[in-house]
Amino acid sequence: MTPRGIYITANDRVIDHAIACLNSIRAHDPTIPVMLIPYSDDYHQVAALLHRDYGVELYPDLAFIQRLSENLQAIFGANFFARPNTFRKQACWFGPFERYLYIDTDVVVLSAIAQVLDHLDDYDFLCYDYQHRGGIHNVFGPAVIDQQVFTPAELTEVFNTGFWASKGGLLSESDLYEVFQDCAAHPDYFDFSEKTSDQPIINYLILKRVARRFNLVRQPGGGPGSWAGSSHFVQTGMALSDPNVGKPLDYLHWAGYRIQPGCPYWDIWAYYRYLHDPDSRPEPGAVAPPSPMTTLRHRVSKLLSRLAK
Repeated sequence: MTPRGIYITANDRVIDHAIACLNSIRAHDPTIPVMLIPYSDDYHQVAALLHRDYGVELYPDLAFIQRLSENLQAIFGANFFARPNTFRKQACWFGPFERYLYIDTDVVVLSAIAQVLDHLDDYDFLCYDYQHRGGIHNVFGPAVIDQQVFTPAELTEVFNTGFWASKGGLLSESDLYEVFQDCAAHPDYFDFSEKTSDQPIINYLILKRVARRFNLVRQPGGGPGSWAGSSHFVQTGMALSDPNVGKPLDYLHWAGYRIQPGCPYWDIWAYYRYLHDPDSRPEPGAVAPPSPMTTLRHRVSKLLSRLAK
């Protein structure tokens, strides 16, 4: 096995996000191994580009990813989750890295981020966010309190599943299936109201199966935030600091945002996206192109208007 590395998930639809993410990783750590877990079958373009420009390797057992994803979905039913492919990231437990960091591609890192893996000397699972400050929203429902599924202290440990670290082989495939079956038997435990998919289930998995866990924002002196929706960060160039703890951010995550001109900290994302292609960077104040769904709706509306004449 490889001592340490970073996993990402991506497909061709998020190639711009993947470029920004990898540019940021390589800017701070040119040599850390990075491995792509395909989010869907349309991954060949992004896989080729990331391998050519950043040395990103493709997960070695694609058949396993497919089987794992299908089995996990089948436990709940094929149409239960809004985004079932997010569970493909669970292949991290079975990949070649002894210690790994998982990062969503709507993240840019602002430091040599793999250094967080040093904390796995003392813990088996790490997260690094303030998701818990919002309570159990987007993770659990009131039933976990009413039925005392978790203690009040455990419920303060909920985390965002876009950034976490752990150890290969810590959980088995049967561990995952058993936890998913338990969750499927109690759907009222979870908050899927905003179409979250993996976050509620994976929080349940970690709280139930991994005792030695730690949120790095609880490090001595406190840890900096990371959510792009936070407006209090102080920006100096392309770096951010959190005045609440007096420390620089290690990463920035646009969870819940469409990354486009006008979104929070757009200039930082654009800096990393166009780091090696500055001539392609949109002009300040540029308007984001419409999404594919918006374009489709517009075309359908025009067609219906013509048919009505």
